[in-house]
Amino acid sequence: MPRRTNPSKTPKPSSRRWSQHVTQTSNALDLDSGVFTWSDPKRIARSLKQSAESSKRRKGSPMQSAMSMLNFYLNRAGKHLPAVRKRVLARAKDELRKQFRKE
Repeated sequence: MPRRTNPSKTPKPSSRRWSQHVTQTSNALDLDSGVFTWSDPKRIARSLKQSAESSKRRKGSPMQSAMSMLNFYLNRAGKHLPAVRKRVLARAKDELRKQFRKE
């Protein structure tokens, strides 16, 4: 007997782009569009900090959520990023730490 599919089920996102899906639909932060492509580490850190502080859905502290999202992106996209982008994002991590210590 042939197997029937349930039309009410939504299709799974492609496993090939699962990290992109997580970045875009994260339940923890509402990120600015293209935040990880910006060239200014201070701007990236400021945006992540604002997103984390304004989010009501995060589970950890604002710093923990912001740093987790940045680390997630680096870990998933890192092997395909040019060295220049990796350096910018590493500086954004340092800047994020500085901005949260100022409070």
